[in-house]
Amino acid sequence: METGSDSTTPQSDVSVAGNKPGLRKPVFVKVDALKPGTNGHTLIVKVVNSTTVLNKKPRNPTFRGPQNQNTKIAECLIGDETGCILFTARNDQVELMKPGNTVVLRNAKIDMFKGSMRLAVDKWGRVEVAEPAKFEVKEDNNLSLVEYELVNVVEES
Repeated sequence: METGSDSTTPQSDVSVAGNKPGLRKPVFVKVDALKPGTNGHTLIVKVVNSTTVLNKKPRNPTFRGPQNQNTKIAECLIGDETGCILFTARNDQVELMKPGNTVVLRNAKIDMFKGSMRLAVDKWGRVEVAEPAKFEVKEDNNLSLVEYELVNVVEES
């Protein structure tokens, strides 16, 4: 029996040349590949338009804390050359989602709202403005216009 490790086994968790272990290269997906109930998406998209839905002032202005900040929510139509989808921007994200901007969405998730898909980035993700992309948004393939219905399947044994 050998007690040492085999020299041919790859060790992916070992840091090589100072890289942090566990970091992966992002896999960029296209808008038409998004499906309901999925998360962890990284996309490069253009903002077509942005509509502010909610701009609420804090209830108690004398209280200081993170829950006492203005609440802003905007619905933004975003897309790439394969299609478009509605993005729900919250608070600081609203300022980044200006029409014409190209943004990178990291760790985005699909939320279902009234049976249709919405893209969102929560506190675990990131929205970054990028250099302008060269593609045109395909607005006739809007994934948020497709209505989904939850169907419970009962298996009989």
